[in-house]
Amino acid sequence: MCKGLATLPATCLKSAKDIKHKISFLLQKPEPQAADQKPIREKISAPAVAKSVPTAAEVEKWKQSFSHVMSSDTGLAVFKSFLKSEFSEENIDFWVACEDYKKTPASKLATRAKQIYQQYIEPDAPKEVNLDAATREETKQNVENACPSCFVDAQKMIYTLMEKDSYRRFLKSKVLQDLCPTQTTRATEKKDCDCAENRQMLVGGA
Repeated sequence: MCKGLATLPATCLKSAKDIKHKISFLLQKPEPQAADQKPIREKISAPAVAKSVPTAAEVEKWKQSFSHVMSSDTGLAVFKSFLKSEFSEENIDFWVACEDYKKTPASKLATRAKQIYQQYIEPDAPKEVNLDAATREETKQNVENACPSCFVDAQKMIYTLMEKDSYRRFLKSKVLQDLCPTQTTRATEKKDCDCAENRQMLVGGA
């Protein structure tokens, strides 16, 4: 066997060594790939950040008025989830954008105003909100001379639209009912029971 290899031409031996070298390289190559893939797998399997869960008292406040929903970070998130189910989340996005705009430094007002106008107000905007022609035109003129209050009227109109329309459906929605129905039901039942006992005491006393 060894004698046979010795009789082979030098070019054949060189080719055999090259092939052996390539095979060794290929066998070793997957190791760094596996190392590279490890962080990716860890990143994918990492648990998502838990969202804040509202208490029964918070939900009851949301049922009392739309302003309670809009003044709560959790309320905004839940209401936005409902609007997404109705394909109208652009309304809450616009309202939040207007709130943030009021805090914009004076040097950046013009740029930010133009961005909001292009995103939500101009015809065929990516997230166009439902404004009447007069408010739309007034807002357009305001943006040309940007100031902290240039979206006030448009923001009020969208707020009223959500309050009079979407909020009413939100109160009856599964999104709201599924949050803490047990606690709410028990509280109502306890209240009714207490009232019944009070009435009985009054009747007995009379």
